[in-house]
Amino acid sequence: MISVPLDKKKHERNRFDCGVEALNNYLRVMANQQSGKDNTRTFVLEDEAHPEVIIGYYTLTMTAIVLDALPTKLQQKHQNAGAGGLIARLAVDKRYVRRGFGEWLLIDALKKLLTASELVAFPLIIVDAKEGAVAFYEKFGFTAFLNQPNKLFITVANVRVSLAK
Repeated sequence: MISVPLDKKKHERNRFDCGVEALNNYLRVMANQQSGKDNTRTFVLEDEAHPEVIIGYYTLTMTAIVLDALPTKLQQKHQNAGAGGLIARLAVDKRYVRRGFGEWLLIDALKKLLTASELVAFPLIIVDAKEGAVAFYEKFGFTAFLNQPNKLFITVANVRVSLAK
């Protein structure tokens, strides 16, 4: 499996349905526009038998770090950091759930952000978890911000160690 950049000429965006209308609409309407403006990058996992079919997708960008929402130790360590990598969206089509594709997409997104952090340093990877998705991210080592239970982070250093195993 490999992820590829979303291609509006190839991928059937209107067929995708993860059950969350905001995520479906983003893929259908906004993903290509935001990529064209260099605001985000969206990657899709294609069905190998039908490459036009999107199994799932994720969107990456950068975001400001609110230091006072981090544990004190991390606030001190990263006091000069202004931005982190953001997994802005991650979704799997309902027809492909419970087959490990969500985990695969998350790990792929983490790998891409780790590579980016080697070129342009940033200390954290952040995710805004949708309703009911917090536990999914927590099992991969993400921790909630102190004041926002649905906004989670993991350090790039922890990702580096985890992916090296």
